[in-house]
Order: sequence, then C-alpha cells, then structure tokens
Amino acid sequence: MESFNVIGLMSGTSLDGLDIAHCKFNFDEKWRFNLIHHETVPYSKEQKNVLADLENESAINYALFHTKFGALIGNEVNKFIHKNKITNTDFLASHGHTIFHQPNNNLTTQIGCGAQIAAITGIETICDFRSKDVALGGQGAPLVPIGDELLFSEYDYCINLGGIANISFKAKGKRISYDLAMANMVSNYVCSLEGIEYDDKGKLGASGNFNHNLYNDLNAIEFFSKSHPKSLGKENFIINFKPILDKYNISNADKLNTFGKHLAHQICKILSSTQDKKVLITGGGAYNSFWVSEIRSTADAQIIIPENKIIEYKEAVIFGFLGVLRKKQLVNCLSSVTGAKQDSVGGTIYL
Repeated sequence: MESFNVIGLMSGTSLDGLDIAHCKFNFDEKWRFNLIHHETVPYSKEQKNVLADLENESAINYALFHTKFGALIGNEVNKFIHKNKITNTDFLASHGHTIFHQPNNNLTTQIGCGAQIAAITGIETICDFRSKDVALGGQGAPLVPIGDELLFSEYDYCINLGGIANISFKAKGKRISYDLAMANMVSNYVCSLEGIEYDDKGKLGASGNFNHNLYNDLNAIEFFSKSHPKSLGKENFIINFKPILDKYNISNADKLNTFGKHLAHQICKILSSTQDKKVLITGGGAYNSFWVSEIRSTADAQIIIPENKIIEYKEAVIFGFLGVLRKKQLVNCLSSVTGAKQDSVGGTIYL
C-alpha cells in the first residue's frame, strides 16, 4: 500500500484564516485519506485588511507581502508541527491566497511564497497549482473536483459554500465543476456594515424580509447566463455584486435574506432533477442554517452536512491530495472542469 503524510494549506476568499490539515493518504485500489490533525489560524485585523486591499497596492508592496505571507505560513506550520508532535511530513502543499483571478487575461495569482515556506520549515513545498491550467487556456478553477472524484466519490454532487460557492459532479462520464455564485464573500461584506464579522448560523438573514427587486437584479448578473466552464473572483464581487447591494436602501437583514434566497436559487437550478441523489455541502456556509434550509426546501435531493472537520478542512485536505498527485506526476487539474486545452499536472516544487 502506497501512503503519503502531507500537510495541506488553504487560505480562502472569506478571509477566515489559514487552514492547516495534516493528512495521511493511502492508495489500495482506490485513494483514501485520514485527517489526523487540523487547525485554523485566524488572521489579525491588520492581516485581513492587507489581504482585502492588496490588489490596490503598488507592485513592490504586493511582492513584499507575497514574501511576508509565505513566511507567515512557514512559521505557522512550524508551530503546528511542534504542537502536534508531527515527525513524518513528506511534503507541504499550499494553495496560497488568491489576489488576482483573471483567466480571460491568462492571469491568476496566489500569494504565499513557496520558497519562504520551504526555507523556514525545511520541508519540501508544493504551491502555485493554478498557473499551468491558465497557461493552457483554462480557468485555473475550481481545482477541488479531482479530490471530489477520487476521495468523495460516494456523493453525486459536492457543493462548497466558501467565499464563493462551487459545485462538482459527474456527467456523461466526465467530472464537471464550476463556480455557482458568491457566498460568504457577499454575506461577510453585508455583515461588516452591521459591525459583525459573519452571519452566525444565518440568524440575521433569516430575520430579514425578502426584496424581489434586489433578488431579480442579483439573478440578472451576466455570469449566471454563461455556460461552464466559468469561475468567479474578487473582481466579480467588486464590479458586479457590491454595486447592486449598495444601491438598495433596505436593512442589512433584508439584503442577507434576499441574497440567501438568490444563492439557494442558483444552487437549486442545478439540483432541479436530483431526486434521491446525495449532495455533500461543505465550507463555512454549511453552518448557515438559513441557507441550508432554503436549499433543502427547494432541492429534491438528499442534502448531507458532514462532521465539522470535513466542513471546515475539506479544501485543505484536497490541496494536500493535489500535492500527492503532483509528486506522482498524475493529472491534478481536469480540462473538463476548467476548459483548458488538456488535463495537466499543476504545482511548483521547492525542495
């Protein structure tokens, strides 16, 4: 039996923090994993502010923070290893934090310098998983579907409700995946107007009133009429979503209520003919009871919310797995998902 001990690292658009997942991957006829240790290191207010506004900084400040963020990751990994007495890490696999995502311009960037991580930890580090696919004409996203295919194959659909919501499923023998809508990125923004970080269990959204005009405006955003492959980035939030939310002089609770129904609508358009199908929902949005209730009331499917550690660390686990596939020089990025010219093996290795 082939096995790998890996630490997967993920920083998502919700700015919740750095997710660290120590996993063991085994291959014996099929791939299996065991999530051994896990932790989320929250970002300080200053770090959140920098990450939220880095695209507006000068080139030198961007480059400096790329290095600084890599050092932060490396130091947090060292603390994690020491605290959990981990002695057998084969390598680290780091997604980094996306700042620019413009596949139409052949561009995607994730900060968190892999050379810094490898130098500070003394452990081989794999990073920059998206660039090769974008160079091949793909979206560079989503990357998680290969993990859905090989690690979570018992589910018919996998939905991640992170800063951005995406879906993964198999159709006509091929894995299909794409971004569905904004999720926590919008919710957290509206909550910030209330002076809170996030909508705890969706209570604020559930307390609001539905606004039909806002709902129609959100659903009319051009992205939703495009066919896949397609992906969303922070640029879409700034250009398309934020102006619509800002123009409505209604309570923030009403905005969250309406946005939650919009999100459920976009998800359930895909789940409209999924009777008796198993749908796995993970990501921070899985804790939003209002969103889950809206999805359950509309979708004719079995909605499954897993244990907390899978909700929170599935993406970090899968980036660890992408590192395994990179080491074995096996495909870890699917052209059926991204629209690239061909499947590819993505990831830069720092020894």
